Amino acid sequence: MYAAISEAAIALFLERGFDKVSVAEVAAAAEVSKPTLFRYFPAKEDLVLHRFADHEDEAARVVAARGDRSPLRALRDHFLAGLDRHDPVTGLSDHPAVLAFHRLLYGTPSLVGGLYAYQERAEAALADALGEASLDARLAAAQILAAQRVLALENWRRIAAGETAAALLPRARDEAERAFDHLGAGLTRYA
Repeated sequence: MYAAISEAAIALFLERGFDKVSVAEVAAAAEVSKPTLFRYFPAKEDLVLHRFADHEDEAARVVAARGDRSPLRALRDHFLAGLDRHDPVTGLSDHPAVLAFHRLLYGTPSLVGGLYAYQERAEAALADALGEASLDARLAAAQILAAQRVLALENWRRIAAGETAAALLPRARDEAERAFDHLGAGLTRYA
């Protein structure tokens, strides 16, 4: 039900703009009542940000399943693999639907604001996965996820400006490697 309602909402938002679509129109398009819609999505922004729910604890899962690699090495490997797959989370996807979704997301201030709540939860989950309830772990988690966010946003901006994902891949990999090298130099405990 979550996915069906969210997809109906996103289709309307892409067609007409986030601020020009009412919650009542979303409920009608999803063939649910407004109270049902609000049971699943407490805020209008959640209809779009729902797509990030699966990724909220992704970094924490990567660290938990890292085997004998350091947390930072596992996260680096995961991000680089995402670039190679052109995973939309890395910003390195030129699929038209992904580009349209990113334009909606980054072009709507209330959605950008709502994204920060997801990022805070992701940071908390990663700090827990680093095995410490300390300020150091929270700072490390924030730095790691901020680096990934900046890399993804830069990739998306370049693709939105007309570069292809395939052409951008070598540069995106180099920049990710450099970013993780910088993180490793400062976060030696997790490298």
